[in-house]
Amino acid sequence: MSMVLVFGGNGQLGSCLQEVVKRQETEGMTYQFLTAAEGDITDSRKLALLFQYNKPLYVINCAAYTAVDLAEDEIEKARAINVTAVEALAQFCETYDSTLIHISTDFVFDGAQSTPYSESDAVAPLGIYGLTKLEGEKAVSQYCKKHFIIRTSWLYSEFGNNFYKTMLRISQGRESISVVADQVGTPTYAMDLAAFIIHVIKSNSDKYGIYHFSNQGVASWYDFACAILKDKQGLKILPIKSEASPTKAKRPAYSVLDKSKIANTFSYEIPDWRDSLEVCKSQQIQ
Repeated sequence: MSMVLVFGGNGQLGSCLQEVVKRQETEGMTYQFLTAAEGDITDSRKLALLFQYNKPLYVINCAAYTAVDLAEDEIEKARAINVTAVEALAQFCETYDSTLIHISTDFVFDGAQSTPYSESDAVAPLGIYGLTKLEGEKAVSQYCKKHFIIRTSWLYSEFGNNFYKTMLRISQGRESISVVADQVGTPTYAMDLAAFIIHVIKSNSDKYGIYHFSNQGVASWYDFACAILKDKQGLKILPIKSEASPTKAKRPAYSVLDKSKIANTFSYEIPDWRDSLEVCKSQQIQ
């Protein structure tokens, strides 16, 4: 049996990967889901022991510093997790001939475009979070030949903390809520991303590089909120501009991702975000 090590194995995406693995044939693969403590990517001695003992065929890195606004103040912490640790992980993968699947973000773009971003479009992050994720991508590309970097956006699910669960929570007992309507992208159901990651492993592909994965379609945060809360009787959802809800870190105004490379390379069909949201709604909140 070949080993797949999953760092960040108890986070939102890691939890979704666990569910997908439970439901599918693993085809000769053993998956080990590491908690933040078990698989601390900032601890190089721990990484060395994990690689030495497991000799993984694949490594999935879901571990990241993702506090977008806090990163503006915690620059060194964000860089330690998103850059320095990722560089070490990539180097271990190269040494042990492991394929690294690394998760990145739409925040590497500035949102100035009005057409979907392809993998070859110019990157220009607006804040520290996006900058450190971009530097992490560069470290993966530099130090590990066998790598898949998957950029995603607006990740949500029944697990962890995310916009979907926040909307359900804050709408309780409220007559109205206000949601930003001038930031446009695509919600991504983390279970769909998890299923694609497992597909990449099963395909045994050597088409390494950067890929964009989000659900199909386009939405603003306001559109997403309306779809989440459409069954809430009597609740008013008010569209507002970004300046009415200021954040420390600036967000891309437009971050729709072009998924045609995945379709062409893997012949993989990605669901529409509205269909996936209905699937998520049918699941029990974790």
